[in-house]
Amino acid sequence: MTFDLPPIIGHRGSAGLAPENTLAGIRRAHEEGARWVEFDVKLTYDGIPILMHDDRLDRTTDGSGNVATITYDDLQKLDAGAWFAPSFAGERVPSLKAALDLCFELGLGINMELKPCPGRAKETADIALTTLEDVWPNRASTPPPLISSFDKRALAAAASLRPDLPRGCLVGRVPLTWRTAVERFGCRTLNVSDRWIRKAHVEAARKQGIPILVYTVNDPNRARALLEMGVTSIFTDQVDVMMRTLRDANGVEKVS
Repeated sequence: MTFDLPPIIGHRGSAGLAPENTLAGIRRAHEEGARWVEFDVKLTYDGIPILMHDDRLDRTTDGSGNVATITYDDLQKLDAGAWFAPSFAGERVPSLKAALDLCFELGLGINMELKPCPGRAKETADIALTTLEDVWPNRASTPPPLISSFDKRALAAAASLRPDLPRGCLVGRVPLTWRTAVERFGCRTLNVSDRWIRKAHVEAARKQGIPILVYTVNDPNRARALLEMGVTSIFTDQVDVMMRTLRDANGVEKVS
C-alpha cells in the first residue's frame, strides 16, 4: 500500500468552514481540494464509534452531558450543526461507518484519531478498527488510513489489532524520548503541535525517515515557513485558504 501524505490535511473535516467532525465538514474539505482529512473517534454508551472530539456533548451539539453516557439513537436526536451556523441546522453526529463510507466515496485519505473517553482506550481502538476493517478490507485505490492517538493504550491496541496500518505518534511538546515512542508503537509519523515544533525536531525526524505532521495551522505564512522547514503536512481548519496558496513547483506541491 502506498502512503502519500499531502501538504494540507483538513482538521476535523474542515473545522473553520463547517461544523467539526461532521459529514458536512468532510464534504467541504473535499470541495476545497483537500486530499486528506483528519477526524476524531469516540464511543457512545452502547459502543457505537462516532466522530466527536470532546468528552462532553455541550460544545458541538444542542445536548449536554458526557458522550460515554448517551446511546447512539439518542445522539441522533441532537443537532450538531446549528451552533456553527444556521445553514447547518439539522446536521447530526455521524457514525464512524458513515464517515468512512463518505471518505472512500470521495477518494479522501484519512487520519483517524482515537480519542477515547476515560477508561475506554482499548475498547475504542478495538471497535473503531473492527469497523474500519469491515468498511475498508482491501481498497487498493485508497491510501491506508493513518491511525493516531494521544492515548498510548489506544495506540498500542491499534498496533496489535492492525499492525499493517500506519500509525502516528501524537504529541504536544516533542519529548526527548520521541524516538523510543515511535519505535515502541511502530509509528510512521510524528504529529506535533505547532506551538512546540522546532527546526531541530524536523531535521532529526527527517534523518530517521519520519514525516512530521503539524497541527493546527491556519495562517498561510506560518504554513509556508513550516513546509519550507521540511514539515511534511499541516492540519488546518481553513482548508480553503490553504489550498488557494498551493501551487506546483518542479512537480512538488508547495505553499506560495
